[in-house]
Amino acid sequence: MINDKKVLFSGMQATGNLTLGNYLGALKNWLTLSNEYECFYSVVDLHSITVRQDPAVLRKRARALLTLYIAAGLDPEKNCIYYQSHVSGHAELSWILSCFTYMGELNRMTQFKDKAAKHADNINAGLFTYPVLMASDILLFQSDVVPVGIDQMQHLELTRNLAQRFNAIYGDVFTVPEAYIGKTGAKIMSLQDPAKKMSKSDENVNGSIYLMDDPDTIMRKCKRAVTDSMAQIRYSDEQPGVKNLLNIYCTCTGKTPEEAEREFDGKGYGDFKMAVGEEVIAVLKPIQDRVKELEKDKAYIDGVIKNNAEKANYYASKTLRKVQRKVGFPDRIR
Repeated sequence: MINDKKVLFSGMQATGNLTLGNYLGALKNWLTLSNEYECFYSVVDLHSITVRQDPAVLRKRARALLTLYIAAGLDPEKNCIYYQSHVSGHAELSWILSCFTYMGELNRMTQFKDKAAKHADNINAGLFTYPVLMASDILLFQSDVVPVGIDQMQHLELTRNLAQRFNAIYGDVFTVPEAYIGKTGAKIMSLQDPAKKMSKSDENVNGSIYLMDDPDTIMRKCKRAVTDSMAQIRYSDEQPGVKNLLNIYCTCTGKTPEEAEREFDGKGYGDFKMAVGEEVIAVLKPIQDRVKELEKDKAYIDGVIKNNAEKANYYASKTLRKVQRKVGFPDRIR
């Protein structure tokens, strides 16, 4: 606990371009959480290299993601916004915790199986031990809560198990984190395949709206969104494409699905898609404008990177020193 506030950790990978789904489902909620918790928001670039990256592109995307965090409204004075690779404690703690993680636990991770299937030519050890690094991210800052979706619950359970296992051997070292399941933040699906989540890595660019898409592109993607032949706007699982567009519309406007249904009663899909596009454009424009301002202020972003890395390292080192002493590493002479 820091400053009498519980600690929250979350992060996003510096690969691909953030989508509307990333914003509405996670980043938008981070703004609310920052009022209630002491928040550490990382650009998790260590995780990114389990898949081969172009070094120049990775550096550029990492900076763009950190800039987007700020442009979306996260205050770097109030939240610790930093690069994971600038805090060596992540990797150091990951090695220690890997010695307390059983092969069978990692073998059961469904995300490893999914990623291994997608990258059959590069099934590396980092991909296998990825969940241990994720546990280290969380435990390094003694996080009380972690915002997670259903697809990350397995990793959080491993994190909890590792914290409890270590504590059982060495005493009260780690805070055992709880899942934070947001009350808001819709699960936004692909515009072209509403059975799967909107994704940064979708090969069909029309399936995802990216945060930096221009208004014409956003409107075009909305107009091309998959609907159905039922010709009615209902928030129903029988109409997954329409339901997804309603989720987007309601999350952008703050309206309930029932209010949106009444608003579009008797209207066609063309008008409905146009209205969704207009709301998305209105939500993203202030963020895009702020990104452009921040990109011009190199000194400010550089200062955020430096100051927040120092803050993150300060808190990380407190945990790491404690862990190193518990496992028997020699004290450092200062």
